[in-house]
Amino acid sequence: MLHLYDSATRSVRELALREPGKVSIYLCGPTVYGPAHIGHGRATLEYDVLRRYLEWTGLDVRLVSNVTDIDDQIINRANREGRPWQEITEKCERMWWKAMDGVGVQRPTDIPHATEYVDEMVAMIGELVAADQAYATDDGIYMDVESVDDYGLLAMQTLDDMRAGGGEREVVGAVQKRHPADFVLWKLSKPGEPSWPSPWGEGRPGWHSECVVMALDLLGEGFDLHCGGQDLRFPHHENERAQAVALGKGFANHWMHHNFIVDAEGEKMSKSIGNVENLLDLIEHYDPRAYRLVLLQSHYRSPVKLNQSNIDAAVKALAGLDAFAARTAGVTEAEPDAGVLDEFRSAMDDDLDTPKATALLFDTVRRANAALDADGSDVAAALVAAVHEMCGALGLVLSAGGDVPDDVAAKAAALDAARAGKDFAAADALRAELQAAGWTVETTKDGTTLRR
Repeated sequence: MLHLYDSATRSVRELALREPGKVSIYLCGPTVYGPAHIGHGRATLEYDVLRRYLEWTGLDVRLVSNVTDIDDQIINRANREGRPWQEITEKCERMWWKAMDGVGVQRPTDIPHATEYVDEMVAMIGELVAADQAYATDDGIYMDVESVDDYGLLAMQTLDDMRAGGGEREVVGAVQKRHPADFVLWKLSKPGEPSWPSPWGEGRPGWHSECVVMALDLLGEGFDLHCGGQDLRFPHHENERAQAVALGKGFANHWMHHNFIVDAEGEKMSKSIGNVENLLDLIEHYDPRAYRLVLLQSHYRSPVKLNQSNIDAAVKALAGLDAFAARTAGVTEAEPDAGVLDEFRSAMDDDLDTPKATALLFDTVRRANAALDADGSDVAAALVAAVHEMCGALGLVLSAGGDVPDDVAAKAAALDAARAGKDFAAADALRAELQAAGWTVETTKDGTTLRR
Protein backbone atom coordinates (compact mmCIF):
# COMPACT_ATOMS: atom_id res chain seq x y z
CA MET A 1 0.00 0.00 0.00
CA LEU A 2 1.17 3.52 -0.77
CA HIS A 3 2.85 5.42 2.06
CA LEU A 4 3.17 9.20 1.76
CA TYR A 5 4.62 11.92 3.93
CA ASP A 6 1.76 13.59 5.81
CA SER A 7 2.31 17.27 6.54
CA ALA A 8 -0.10 17.15 9.50
CA THR A 9 1.67 14.34 11.39
CA ARG A 10 5.10 15.09 9.89
CA SER A 11 5.64 11.43 9.14
CA VAL A 12 5.51 8.99 6.25
CA ARG A 13 2.41 6.92 6.82
CA GLU A 14 -0.02 4.74 4.92
CA LEU A 15 -2.54 6.53 2.74
CA ALA A 16 -5.56 5.06 4.49
CA LEU A 17 -8.65 4.94 2.31
CA ARG A 18 -12.08 5.98 3.53
CA GLU A 19 -13.69 3.50 1.15
CA PRO A 20 -11.85 0.33 0.05
CA GLY A 21 -10.74 0.45 -3.57
CA LYS A 22 -11.46 4.17 -3.98
CA VAL A 23 -9.25 7.24 -3.49
CA SER A 24 -10.64 10.74 -3.01
CA ILE A 25 -8.19 13.57 -3.72
CA TYR A 26 -8.49 17.35 -3.67
CA LEU A 27 -5.87 19.42 -5.49
CA CYS A 28 -5.81 23.21 -5.30
CA GLY A 29 -6.08 24.44 -8.89
CA PRO A 30 -5.18 27.66 -10.70
CA THR A 31 -6.23 31.25 -10.22
CA VAL A 32 -6.88 32.13 -13.84
CA TYR A 33 -5.42 35.59 -14.39
CA GLY A 34 -2.31 34.74 -16.44
CA PRO A 35 -0.55 31.92 -18.31
CA ALA A 36 0.40 28.67 -16.61
CA HIS A 37 4.00 29.01 -15.46
CA ILE A 38 6.80 26.56 -14.74
CA GLY A 39 5.79 26.16 -11.09
CA HIS A 40 2.24 25.28 -12.10
CA GLY A 41 3.71 22.53 -14.23
CA ARG A 42 5.20 20.83 -11.22
CA ALA A 43 1.99 21.30 -9.22
CA THR A 44 0.01 19.38 -11.81
CA LEU A 45 2.55 16.84 -13.06
CA GLU A 46 3.46 15.51 -9.60
CA TYR A 47 -0.16 14.66 -8.86
CA ASP A 48 -0.76 13.39 -12.37
CA VAL A 49 1.95 10.81 -11.66
CA LEU A 50 0.35 10.01 -8.30
CA ARG A 51 -3.06 9.57 -9.90
CA ARG A 52 -1.77 7.42 -12.76
CA TYR A 53 0.13 5.19 -10.35
CA LEU A 54 -2.89 4.73 -8.09
CA GLU A 55 -5.04 3.85 -11.09
CA TRP A 56 -2.34 1.48 -12.35
CA THR A 57 -2.55 -0.39 -9.04
CA GLY A 58 -6.28 -0.90 -9.65
CA LEU A 59 -7.75 1.86 -7.49
CA ASP A 60 -10.64 4.08 -8.57
CA VAL A 61 -9.42 7.68 -8.22
CA ARG A 62 -11.66 10.72 -7.97
CA LEU A 63 -9.54 13.83 -8.35
CA VAL A 64 -11.17 17.19 -7.74
CA SER A 65 -9.21 20.29 -8.76
CA ASN A 66 -10.81 23.72 -8.64
CA VAL A 67 -10.52 26.85 -10.74
CA THR A 68 -10.41 30.16 -8.84
CA ASP A 69 -12.22 32.47 -11.24
CA ILE A 70 -12.77 35.42 -8.91
CA ASP A 71 -9.87 36.98 -7.04
CA ASP A 72 -8.08 40.28 -6.43
CA GLN A 73 -5.48 39.45 -9.07
CA ILE A 74 -8.19 38.88 -11.69
CA ILE A 75 -9.94 42.13 -10.79
CA ASN A 76 -6.68 44.08 -10.82
CA ARG A 77 -5.77 42.84 -14.28
CA ALA A 78 -9.25 43.55 -15.62
CA ASN A 79 -9.04 47.11 -14.26
CA ARG A 80 -5.56 47.68 -15.68
CA GLU A 81 -6.58 46.51 -19.12
CA GLY A 82 -10.11 47.91 -19.12
CA ARG A 83 -11.63 44.51 -19.86
CA PRO A 84 -14.48 42.52 -18.29
CA TRP A 85 -13.12 40.22 -15.60
CA GLN A 86 -14.97 37.26 -17.15
CA GLU A 87 -13.02 37.78 -20.37
CA ILE A 88 -9.78 37.47 -18.41
CA THR A 89 -10.81 34.26 -16.64
CA GLU A 90 -12.28 32.55 -19.69
CA LYS A 91 -9.24 33.20 -21.86
CA CYS A 92 -6.74 32.30 -19.16
CA GLU A 93 -8.57 29.09 -18.34
CA ARG A 94 -8.49 28.05 -22.00
CA MET A 95 -4.74 28.71 -22.03
CA TRP A 96 -4.36 26.75 -18.78
CA TRP A 97 -5.95 23.61 -20.23
CA LYS A 98 -3.95 23.98 -23.43
CA ALA A 99 -0.79 23.93 -21.34
CA MET A 100 -2.00 21.02 -19.20
CA ASP A 101 -2.92 18.99 -22.27
CA GLY A 102 0.44 19.89 -23.77
CA VAL A 103 2.42 18.38 -20.87
CA GLY A 104 0.17 15.33 -20.76
CA VAL A 105 -1.80 15.98 -17.57
CA GLN A 106 -5.07 14.07 -17.38
CA ARG A 107 -8.12 16.24 -16.75
CA PRO A 108 -9.43 16.07 -13.16
CA THR A 109 -12.57 14.08 -12.50
CA ASP A 110 -14.29 17.27 -11.33
CA ILE A 111 -13.36 20.90 -12.09
CA PRO A 112 -15.48 23.14 -9.85
CA HIS A 113 -15.31 26.91 -10.32
CA ALA A 114 -15.39 29.27 -7.37
CA THR A 115 -18.14 31.41 -8.90
CA GLU A 116 -20.40 28.33 -9.05
CA TYR A 117 -20.20 27.92 -5.27
CA VAL A 118 -20.75 31.43 -3.93
CA ASP A 119 -24.17 30.61 -2.41
CA GLU A 120 -22.68 27.62 -0.58
CA MET A 121 -19.82 29.79 0.69
CA VAL A 122 -22.26 32.38 1.98
CA ALA A 123 -24.16 29.63 3.80
CA MET A 124 -20.97 28.26 5.39
CA ILE A 125 -19.79 31.71 6.49
CA GLY A 126 -23.25 32.29 7.98
CA GLU A 127 -22.82 29.15 10.11
CA LEU A 128 -19.46 30.41 11.37
CA VAL A 129 -20.92 33.82 12.23
CA ALA A 130 -23.86 32.22 14.04
CA ALA A 131 -21.43 30.13 16.10
CA ASP A 132 -19.40 33.26 16.97
CA GLN A 133 -16.41 31.81 15.16
CA ALA A 134 -16.46 34.60 12.59
CA TYR A 135 -17.17 38.31 12.97
CA ALA A 136 -17.79 41.47 10.96
CA THR A 137 -15.45 44.40 10.31
CA ASP A 138 -15.88 47.43 8.09
CA ASP A 139 -14.32 45.44 5.23
CA GLY A 140 -16.02 42.08 5.56
CA ILE A 141 -16.29 38.92 7.64
CA TYR A 142 -13.25 37.41 9.33
CA MET A 143 -12.52 34.00 10.82
CA ASP A 144 -11.66 33.97 14.51
CA VAL A 145 -8.68 31.60 14.52
CA GLU A 146 -8.55 31.52 18.31
CA SER A 147 -11.85 29.64 18.23
CA VAL A 148 -10.06 26.69 16.56
CA ASP A 149 -8.15 24.74 19.20
CA ASP A 150 -5.44 23.28 16.97
CA TYR A 151 -5.03 26.18 14.57
CA GLY A 152 -1.49 26.07 13.20
CA LEU A 153 -1.25 22.31 12.76
CA LEU A 154 -0.07 22.52 9.14
CA ALA A 155 1.89 25.71 9.76
CA MET A 156 4.04 23.90 12.34
CA GLN A 157 3.87 27.05 14.45
CA THR A 158 2.02 28.23 17.50
CA LEU A 159 -0.70 30.78 16.94
CA ASP A 160 1.30 33.58 18.53
CA ASP A 161 4.23 32.94 16.18
CA MET A 162 2.22 33.31 13.01
CA ARG A 163 2.46 36.30 10.82
CA ALA A 164 -0.61 38.34 10.04
CA GLY A 165 -2.62 38.20 6.87
CA GLY A 166 -3.27 35.78 4.06
CA GLY A 167 -0.06 34.96 2.24
CA GLU A 168 0.37 36.79 -1.04
CA ARG A 169 -3.25 38.01 -1.03
CA GLU A 170 -4.06 41.56 0.03
CA VAL A 171 -4.80 41.99 3.73
CA VAL A 172 -7.92 44.08 4.35
CA GLY A 173 -9.51 45.26 7.56
CA ALA A 174 -6.41 44.33 9.54
CA VAL A 175 -6.80 47.05 12.14
CA GLN A 176 -10.16 45.62 13.25
CA LYS A 177 -9.05 41.99 13.49
CA ARG A 178 -9.25 40.27 16.86
CA HIS A 179 -6.00 38.41 16.19
CA PRO A 180 -3.33 39.15 13.54
CA ALA A 181 -3.81 35.67 12.00
CA ASP A 182 -7.57 36.07 11.49
CA PHE A 183 -8.36 35.81 7.79
CA VAL A 184 -11.10 37.15 5.57
CA LEU A 185 -14.06 34.96 4.64
CA TRP A 186 -16.17 37.56 2.83
CA LYS A 187 -14.88 40.77 1.25
CA LEU A 188 -17.29 43.66 0.91
CA SER A 189 -17.06 44.97 -2.63
CA LYS A 190 -15.75 48.34 -3.70
CA PRO A 191 -17.54 50.41 -6.36
CA GLY A 192 -17.32 48.78 -9.78
CA GLU A 193 -16.08 45.43 -8.49
CA PRO A 194 -17.89 42.13 -9.18
CA SER A 195 -20.11 41.19 -6.27
CA TRP A 196 -22.71 38.76 -4.98
CA PRO A 197 -25.43 39.29 -2.37
CA SER A 198 -24.96 38.21 1.22
CA PRO A 199 -26.49 39.00 4.65
CA TRP A 200 -23.50 41.27 5.31
CA GLY A 201 -23.65 43.22 2.08
CA GLU A 202 -22.58 42.85 -1.52
CA GLY A 203 -19.18 41.27 -1.85
CA ARG A 204 -17.22 38.19 -2.83
CA PRO A 205 -15.73 35.21 -0.99
CA GLY A 206 -12.23 35.21 0.41
CA TRP A 207 -9.74 32.87 -1.21
CA HIS A 208 -9.56 30.51 1.77
CA SER A 209 -13.30 29.78 1.79
CA GLU A 210 -13.47 28.46 -1.76
CA CYS A 211 -11.69 25.13 -1.53
CA VAL A 212 -13.18 23.99 1.77
CA VAL A 213 -16.71 24.33 0.41
CA MET A 214 -15.95 22.64 -2.91
CA ALA A 215 -13.95 19.80 -1.35
CA LEU A 216 -16.67 18.97 1.19
CA ASP A 217 -19.43 19.22 -1.40
CA LEU A 218 -17.80 16.96 -3.99
CA LEU A 219 -15.75 14.59 -1.84
CA GLY A 220 -17.57 14.65 1.48
CA GLU A 221 -16.19 14.61 4.99
CA GLY A 222 -13.03 12.69 5.76
CA PHE A 223 -11.79 12.50 2.19
CA ASP A 224 -8.48 10.76 1.72
CA LEU A 225 -5.91 13.27 0.49
CA HIS A 226 -5.44 17.01 0.04
CA CYS A 227 -2.57 18.11 -2.25
CA GLY A 228 -0.74 21.28 -3.19
CA GLY A 229 2.54 23.17 -3.05
CA GLN A 230 4.56 23.89 0.07
CA ASP A 231 3.62 27.56 -0.29
CA LEU A 232 -0.06 26.64 0.18
CA ARG A 233 0.50 24.70 3.40
CA PHE A 234 0.18 27.96 5.32
CA PRO A 235 -1.91 29.99 5.23
CA HIS A 236 -4.20 28.57 2.56
CA HIS A 237 -4.49 24.93 3.59
CA GLU A 238 -4.39 25.73 7.29
CA ASN A 239 -7.23 28.19 6.81
CA GLU A 240 -9.28 25.72 4.79
CA ARG A 241 -8.86 23.14 7.51
CA ALA A 242 -9.70 25.64 10.26
CA GLN A 243 -13.12 26.40 8.76
CA ALA A 244 -14.02 22.72 8.53
CA VAL A 245 -12.80 22.06 12.08
CA ALA A 246 -14.77 25.06 13.40
CA LEU A 247 -17.92 23.60 11.84
CA GLY A 248 -17.26 20.20 13.37
CA LYS A 249 -16.66 18.58 9.98
CA GLY A 250 -13.99 16.03 9.13
CA PHE A 251 -11.70 17.34 6.43
CA ALA A 252 -8.68 15.74 4.71
CA ASN A 253 -7.21 12.67 6.38
CA HIS A 254 -3.81 13.13 4.75
CA TRP A 255 -1.91 16.20 3.48
CA MET A 256 0.63 16.00 0.65
CA HIS A 257 2.82 18.94 -0.38
CA HIS A 258 5.41 19.19 -3.15
CA ASN A 259 8.48 21.41 -3.16
CA PHE A 260 9.38 24.27 -5.48
CA ILE A 261 11.09 24.71 -8.80
CA VAL A 262 14.13 26.78 -7.84
CA ASP A 263 16.79 28.85 -9.62
CA ALA A 264 20.54 28.41 -9.40
CA GLU A 265 20.60 30.13 -6.00
CA GLY A 266 17.87 27.88 -4.64
CA GLU A 267 15.17 30.55 -4.68
CA LYS A 268 11.61 29.66 -5.71
CA MET A 269 11.18 30.12 -9.45
CA SER A 270 7.88 30.26 -11.27
CA LYS A 271 8.37 31.91 -14.61
CA SER A 272 11.53 31.72 -16.66
CA ILE A 273 14.30 29.44 -17.82
CA GLY A 274 16.30 30.78 -20.73
CA ASN A 275 13.88 31.35 -23.60
CA VAL A 276 10.99 29.70 -21.73
CA GLU A 277 8.64 32.03 -19.89
CA ASN A 278 5.75 29.63 -19.24
CA LEU A 279 4.51 26.12 -19.90
CA LEU A 280 3.29 26.89 -23.40
CA ASP A 281 6.79 28.16 -24.24
CA LEU A 282 8.24 24.98 -22.79
CA ILE A 283 6.19 22.67 -25.00
CA GLU A 284 6.91 24.85 -28.02
CA HIS A 285 10.68 24.66 -27.59
CA TYR A 286 11.13 21.15 -26.14
CA ASP A 287 9.67 17.69 -26.13
CA PRO A 288 6.72 18.14 -23.71
CA ARG A 289 7.65 14.89 -21.97
CA ALA A 290 11.01 16.29 -20.92
CA TYR A 291 9.58 18.25 -17.99
CA ARG A 292 7.80 15.14 -16.69
CA LEU A 293 11.05 13.18 -16.86
CA VAL A 294 13.00 15.90 -15.03
CA LEU A 295 10.42 15.77 -12.23
CA LEU A 296 10.35 11.97 -12.16
CA GLN A 297 14.09 11.98 -11.56
CA SER A 298 13.61 14.23 -8.51
CA HIS A 299 11.63 13.45 -5.37
CA TYR A 300 8.42 15.46 -5.05
CA ARG A 301 9.48 16.76 -1.62
CA SER A 302 12.83 18.04 -2.90
CA PRO A 303 13.43 21.33 -4.72
CA VAL A 304 14.18 20.99 -8.43
CA LYS A 305 16.58 23.18 -10.38
CA LEU A 306 15.19 23.43 -13.89
CA ASN A 307 17.81 24.53 -16.36
CA GLN A 308 19.03 24.01 -19.91
CA SER A 309 21.28 21.17 -18.84
CA ASN A 310 18.66 18.90 -17.27
CA ILE A 311 16.05 19.68 -19.92
CA ASP A 312 18.56 18.72 -22.63
CA ALA A 313 19.51 15.58 -20.70
CA ALA A 314 15.83 14.62 -20.44
CA VAL A 315 15.31 15.14 -24.18
CA LYS A 316 18.31 12.90 -24.88
CA ALA A 317 17.05 10.23 -22.47
CA LEU A 318 13.62 10.30 -24.11
CA ALA A 319 15.23 9.81 -27.51
CA GLY A 320 16.85 6.68 -26.09
CA LEU A 321 13.52 5.42 -24.76
CA ASP A 322 11.89 6.08 -28.12
CA ALA A 323 14.69 4.21 -29.88
CA PHE A 324 14.08 1.30 -27.51
CA ALA A 325 10.35 1.42 -28.33
CA ALA A 326 11.16 1.34 -32.04
CA ARG A 327 13.61 -1.53 -31.63
CA THR A 328 11.16 -3.62 -29.63
CA ALA A 329 8.03 -2.84 -31.63
CA GLY A 330 8.02 -6.37 -33.08
CA VAL A 331 8.86 -8.22 -29.86
CA THR A 332 6.33 -10.91 -28.98
CA GLU A 333 3.90 -9.86 -26.26
CA ALA A 334 4.57 -11.43 -22.87
CA GLU A 335 3.72 -11.09 -19.22
CA PRO A 336 5.77 -8.31 -17.60
CA ASP A 337 8.72 -9.44 -15.51
CA ALA A 338 7.20 -9.90 -12.04
CA GLY A 339 10.42 -9.11 -10.19
CA VAL A 340 10.80 -5.78 -11.96
CA LEU A 341 7.22 -4.76 -11.21
CA ASP A 342 7.63 -5.76 -7.56
CA GLU A 343 10.65 -3.44 -7.35
CA PHE A 344 8.69 -0.70 -9.07
CA ARG A 345 5.78 -0.97 -6.62
CA SER A 346 8.17 -1.00 -3.69
CA ALA A 347 9.78 2.24 -4.85
CA MET A 348 6.53 4.02 -5.62
CA ASP A 349 4.85 2.87 -2.41
CA ASP A 350 7.74 4.35 -0.42
CA ASP A 351 6.61 7.98 -0.46
CA LEU A 352 6.33 8.02 -4.26
CA ASP A 353 10.06 7.47 -4.82
CA THR A 354 10.02 8.30 -8.52
CA PRO A 355 13.84 8.75 -8.77
CA LYS A 356 14.31 5.12 -7.74
CA ALA A 357 11.45 3.98 -9.98
CA THR A 358 12.86 5.92 -12.96
CA ALA A 359 16.34 4.48 -12.39
CA LEU A 360 14.73 1.02 -12.43
CA LEU A 361 13.02 1.89 -15.71
CA PHE A 362 16.30 2.77 -17.43
CA ASP A 363 18.05 -0.25 -15.93
CA THR A 364 15.29 -2.50 -17.29
CA VAL A 365 15.73 -0.95 -20.73
CA ARG A 366 19.47 -1.72 -20.52
CA ARG A 367 18.78 -5.32 -19.47
CA ALA A 368 16.22 -5.77 -22.24
CA ASN A 369 18.63 -4.44 -24.86
CA ALA A 370 21.34 -6.79 -23.57
CA ALA A 371 18.92 -9.73 -23.75
CA LEU A 372 18.00 -8.81 -27.32
CA ASP A 373 21.67 -8.57 -28.26
CA ALA A 374 22.21 -12.04 -26.77
CA ASP A 375 19.10 -13.37 -28.57
CA GLY A 376 17.37 -14.06 -25.25
CA SER A 377 13.94 -13.44 -26.69
CA ASP A 378 11.90 -14.81 -23.79
CA VAL A 379 13.78 -12.78 -21.18
CA ALA A 380 13.71 -9.72 -23.40
CA ALA A 381 9.96 -9.94 -24.01
CA ALA A 382 9.18 -9.94 -20.28
CA LEU A 383 11.50 -7.00 -19.68
CA VAL A 384 10.05 -5.05 -22.62
CA ALA A 385 6.56 -5.58 -21.23
CA ALA A 386 7.73 -4.38 -17.81
CA VAL A 387 9.16 -1.20 -19.37
CA HIS A 388 5.83 -0.40 -20.99
CA GLU A 389 3.97 -1.11 -17.74
CA MET A 390 6.18 1.29 -15.80
CA CYS A 391 5.94 3.97 -18.48
CA GLY A 392 2.17 3.70 -18.38
CA ALA A 393 2.11 4.09 -14.60
CA LEU A 394 4.38 7.15 -14.80
CA GLY A 395 2.59 8.79 -17.73
CA LEU A 396 5.60 8.51 -20.07
CA VAL A 397 4.32 7.94 -23.60
CA LEU A 398 6.93 6.36 -25.86
CA SER A 399 7.05 6.78 -29.63
CA ALA A 400 8.30 4.01 -31.88
CA GLY A 401 8.42 6.47 -34.78
CA GLY A 402 5.94 4.62 -36.94
CA ASP A 403 3.35 7.36 -36.80
CA VAL A 404 5.26 9.80 -39.03
CA PRO A 405 3.56 10.13 -42.45
CA ASP A 406 5.73 9.88 -45.54
CA ASP A 407 5.29 13.53 -46.53
CA VAL A 408 6.32 14.67 -43.02
CA ALA A 409 9.31 12.32 -43.02
CA ALA A 410 10.31 13.81 -46.38
CA LYS A 411 10.40 17.28 -44.85
CA ALA A 412 12.64 16.00 -42.06
CA ALA A 413 14.96 14.50 -44.67
CA ALA A 414 14.96 17.83 -46.53
CA LEU A 415 15.83 19.59 -43.27
CA ASP A 416 18.84 17.30 -42.82
CA ALA A 417 19.89 17.89 -46.42
CA ALA A 418 19.66 21.65 -45.94
CA ARG A 419 21.80 21.44 -42.81
CA ALA A 420 24.35 19.28 -44.59
CA GLY A 421 24.48 21.90 -47.34
CA LYS A 422 24.82 24.66 -44.71
CA ASP A 423 21.56 26.24 -45.91
CA PHE A 424 20.49 27.02 -42.37
CA ALA A 425 17.75 29.45 -43.38
CA ALA A 426 16.00 26.67 -45.33
CA ALA A 427 16.54 24.25 -42.43
CA ASP A 428 15.03 26.72 -39.95
CA ALA A 429 12.05 27.29 -42.25
CA LEU A 430 11.41 23.55 -42.50
CA ARG A 431 11.76 23.16 -38.72
CA ALA A 432 9.24 25.96 -38.14
CA GLU A 433 6.84 24.38 -40.63
CA LEU A 434 7.03 21.01 -38.90
CA GLN A 435 6.59 22.55 -35.44
CA ALA A 436 3.59 24.55 -36.63
CA ALA A 437 2.06 21.28 -37.80
CA GLY A 438 2.38 19.87 -34.26
CA TRP A 439 5.65 17.93 -34.46
CA THR A 440 8.48 17.91 -31.93
CA VAL A 441 11.65 18.25 -34.02
CA GLU A 442 14.93 16.97 -32.58
CA THR A 443 18.07 17.34 -34.67
CA THR A 444 21.36 15.73 -33.68
CA LYS A 445 24.50 14.79 -35.58
CA ASP A 446 22.73 11.54 -36.48
CA GLY A 447 19.81 13.35 -38.14
CA THR A 448 16.32 14.61 -37.35
CA THR A 449 13.68 12.65 -35.46
CA LEU A 450 10.03 13.63 -35.16
CA ARG A 451 7.34 13.00 -32.59
CA ARG A 452 3.81 14.27 -32.34
